Amino acid sequence: MLFVGINPGVRSALTGHHFAGFSNRFWKLLHESKLVPEPITFADDDRLAEWGYGITNIIARATPGIDTLNKEEYVEGRTKLRAKVRRYKPGVVAMVGVTVFRAMFPDRKDAVKVGLQPERLGESAVFVLPNPSGRNANVTYAEMLAAFKALRRYLRRPAG
Repeated sequence: MLFVGINPGVRSALTGHHFAGFSNRFWKLLHESKLVPEPITFADDDRLAEWGYGITNIIARATPGIDTLNKEEYVEGRTKLRAKVRRYKPGVVAMVGVTVFRAMFPDRKDAVKVGLQPERLGESAVFVLPNPSGRNANVTYAEMLAAFKALRRYLRRPAG
C-alpha cells in the first residue's frame, strides 16, 4: 500500500520525514488502528516498508499550507504519482485527506467520503483517509481512527 500526502509541511521539510508536524496524528493513528504493530513516529517513516507500505506526496515542494501550490505543480505531481504507481504496483493507494484525493482526481464533482473510492490508479484501489493534521477540526479523532481501521480491514480482506 502507498500512503499519499499532498505536499510536505515546513517541519517535514526540516526533519526530512513525512507527517512530522507537531499536531499531526498520522503515526498515532497507524498504531492505534493496528496498521503497524508498534508505536512509531515520523522519524521511523523509513520503517513503513517493513509492513509493506510506502509513502509519498503529490507535490514535493514544502509549504506552510497548500494555498501557494499552483496548477502546474498539481499537473506534474499527478503525472509523477501515476508513474510511481505503475512502477511499484501497490494494491491500494491511500490518499491522506479528501484534498489529496481532489488534487489527484480534479474531475470528480460529487462529494467525496472517506473509504474506498470507485476511481483507480492503474490497477490500484483508491482509499481516502481523513487528513490527520491537528488543523483538521472537521473530523474527530474517533472518526479518523474509524477510517484507519476500515483501511486495515480492507487490506486484510480475503483475496478474490
